[in-house]
Amino acid sequence: MKIGRMEHGLLNAITDVPGVRVGHCTVDDARHKTGVTVLLPCGDDIFRNKMVAACHVLNGFGKTAGLIQIEELGTLETPIALTNTLNVGLVHDAMVEYMCRQAERGGYAVSSVNPVVCECNDASLNDIRHRAVGEKEVFAAIESACADFAQGDVGAGKGMTCHGLKGGIGSASRIVEIGDGRFTLGVLVLANHGSLRDLVIGGEKVGEAIEERIHGDAPDKGSCIMIVGTDLPVTSRQLGRIIRRCSVGLARLGSYIGHGSGEVMVGFSTANRIPEEGDCLNLRCIHESCMNEAFRAVAEATEEAVLRAMLEAKPVTGYSGKHRRSLSEFWQP
Repeated sequence: MKIGRMEHGLLNAITDVPGVRVGHCTVDDARHKTGVTVLLPCGDDIFRNKMVAACHVLNGFGKTAGLIQIEELGTLETPIALTNTLNVGLVHDAMVEYMCRQAERGGYAVSSVNPVVCECNDASLNDIRHRAVGEKEVFAAIESACADFAQGDVGAGKGMTCHGLKGGIGSASRIVEIGDGRFTLGVLVLANHGSLRDLVIGGEKVGEAIEERIHGDAPDKGSCIMIVGTDLPVTSRQLGRIIRRCSVGLARLGSYIGHGSGEVMVGFSTANRIPEEGDCLNLRCIHESCMNEAFRAVAEATEEAVLRAMLEAKPVTGYSGKHRRSLSEFWQP
């Protein structure tokens, strides 16, 4: 089925935004169903040429690192990493090491850096206490980064649950036409939220029908991370307005943003680069009256990204015997 009415990009993924790449490292053994996913916003040194950025916490049951500086300065200076809740510290440390090595290659010193590390809790399928993701896995994910990346139960998505079924990594994109310009807006989600009974697809109560077949439901808890990338020329404030509309995509699929679920949104624009040093800057941005197309685009792309995460994910049995079935076993577009 077609989600929304807007045109999508070539790959229908966040990597349709020029320069963006995504890589995974998956840890999949008897005790671990987990991993790390790293989004690289550009091919050059983002620390020396930062990107306009914004973030929004819709429900704060989460442990994401790096949001305070984004809120204060409105810029992104590192790749964005996604992992499980108890691995945030180790992944943050690995990202610091990566940035320090990048600086050394560039011939400059780093005395402060703000890695962005987002998380969802995969403890229902993964023995999360062992913290199986560290520097080796983070560097492997970065090394594997490409445009046509895998989705579903890979990388950080390996152990995630969405609407009571298998969740994970999903992505989609939309083309935004403003004046004579064609711009791309993409969304990448780490989907680990929602209850089965509430799942709605295209207005159809799919979750209720599935629940009758498998006799199981659970509270809406677990979190959803939404990363928005675009080449739209926008200010940090405008980008904040855009990313808040990710919530529309979640709601269309039936999520009401439950108490135990952390909904965190991070956005960046590749259009305006902010040098590490300088005086006055000239930044280009769209007119406020043109925001509606971007609002629609991010809502559609978020809805489709979550749906793709669920459809691409294979059934997974966790270390304690819990089993998550795939939406594709019950429903096909």
